[in-house]
Amino acid sequence: MTEMTIVHLLRHGEVHNPRGVLYGRLPGYHLSETGRRMAEVVAKAVGGRDIVAVWSSPMERAQETAAPAALALGLEVATDERLIEAGNVFEGLRMTGSDNVFRDPRSYRHFRNPFRPSWGEAYTEVVARMKAVVDDARAAARGHEALLVSHQLPIWIIRLAAEGRRLWHDPRRRQCALASLTSLTFEGDRLISVGYSEPAGALLRAGAPPQGEAALFDKADEALPEALRAGSEDEETPGPRSVPGV
Repeated sequence: MTEMTIVHLLRHGEVHNPRGVLYGRLPGYHLSETGRRMAEVVAKAVGGRDIVAVWSSPMERAQETAAPAALALGLEVATDERLIEAGNVFEGLRMTGSDNVFRDPRSYRHFRNPFRPSWGEAYTEVVARMKAVVDDARAAARGHEALLVSHQLPIWIIRLAAEGRRLWHDPRRRQCALASLTSLTFEGDRLISVGYSEPAGALLRAGAPPQGEAALFDKADEALPEALRAGSEDEETPGPRSVPGV
């Protein structure tokens, strides 16, 4: 009988970020109190699963999200650089307030190419590193499950690639909430389904501002390229479905 393996991609919980900074790969950004509660809820949700490996991005918020789950599973967290947040030219700049980045028209040039994208790490590069780490996790957990803690963009991009969909998109339309799980199920080496769940959904705050790259577009519709707006309008957010493979 062919072995079934599941690789769960967990987005980190809510981050303490009162100044509205796009933190990206910057150190020093930790989970908020709500984010820590999210991590505990996820730990309870996955604690009874057949997870034999917990890997995490090196960023503090990811490590702090992974720790309760690893404790519940009796495992150690292994750090993998390939799970890190995508690079972004706006890293360290404020998305809100009177001194936000969108008051400087020079910022708009970074939106000129949504297909690469021009404001950050190339989508194709993100796919390559995420595919590599998913493949390694699948091999390490063959016949069982693995939990990989990462960030919204890397998780969403590898899902798009797995489903054979285009990589360029409106970041505000990603189905990858804080502390959500995107689960890739493999039969042998073949990806047979993609699942999505929000075990900490009750802690998601209604009306809370988006975190990460999605905040760029939430605050600057006028800077959003027309091609990106038009391309996203006819794109439905997918639910779990069978896919041919990564």
